[in-house]
Amino acid sequence: MSGAQQVLAAGHRRLHASDVTLAITFVAPYAAVFVAFAVYPIGYALWMGSKPSLYADLIRDPFYRQSAVNTLIFVGVGVNVQMFLALLLSGFFMHPRWWVKPLLVVYVLPWTLPAVQASIAFHWMLAGEEALVDRALSVLFGVDGPIWFNHRWLALGANIVAYVWKWMPFWTVIFLAGRMAIDRDVSDAAVVDGATGSRRFVHITFPLLANLYLLCTLLSTVWTIGEFTTVYFVSGGGPAWSTDVLATLGFRYAFDFANPALGVAAVMSVLPVLVPVVIVLMRRLQTRAVQL
Repeated sequence: MSGAQQVLAAGHRRLHASDVTLAITFVAPYAAVFVAFAVYPIGYALWMGSKPSLYADLIRDPFYRQSAVNTLIFVGVGVNVQMFLALLLSGFFMHPRWWVKPLLVVYVLPWTLPAVQASIAFHWMLAGEEALVDRALSVLFGVDGPIWFNHRWLALGANIVAYVWKWMPFWTVIFLAGRMAIDRDVSDAAVVDGATGSRRFVHITFPLLANLYLLCTLLSTVWTIGEFTTVYFVSGGGPAWSTDVLATLGFRYAFDFANPALGVAAVMSVLPVLVPVVIVLMRRLQTRAVQL
């Protein structure tokens, strides 16, 4: 090796070492923040919720059993209703009429609102003597509306409706993009063959969107299982904690009862359901792309 090549090699090694040092200098603060505010709290919470006696206490608590049922209903009804309606409405917004696009903008507005403010607004649409919904029932039909948050099933239904109202526009846009990606020639050929309306949807559109529909349903299930904001700010868990889900019940255990370990255990108790859903979702994403 010549002297010039030796000098260049030494300079490259020094430059490489300086680059590594510079990279570590920039990454270290972010790594420290991640460890301090993500790794350590999550690890500590998992350690707190690892005692088997906590889960025995949960099973004996009637509020926990009721909250588990509420979570199952909230997730099962909320996810499936919003997915089905979003798929149908995505077809409506495919119409080429001029007023459809402005209507789509208005329809998407609930999703763009902050979740806390949207939930509080929905609560006040149902609460109080001059609530919007009760006032509309009185003016249009001459009947007095019920006291929505004094009945478990009405309050739970309000939570589900608020959640669907908030998130259905997001999934509608996803399915709308999926419909737009379908080759126009496929739809034209189906029309020529006589497949119109519901037949075209059943035999052409839905089979092409089935993989996307499944992935969106799994992802929505993961999000909905941990939903806290809607339940806490719409019904507040009332009446008498009867509409709490596991996320809000864990919050009450931790702060109202000053028992954070039990609160963590309540939230972690959903892992036997959540982990398989995440595994299926990851396998679907790895084994095949989101295709139409």
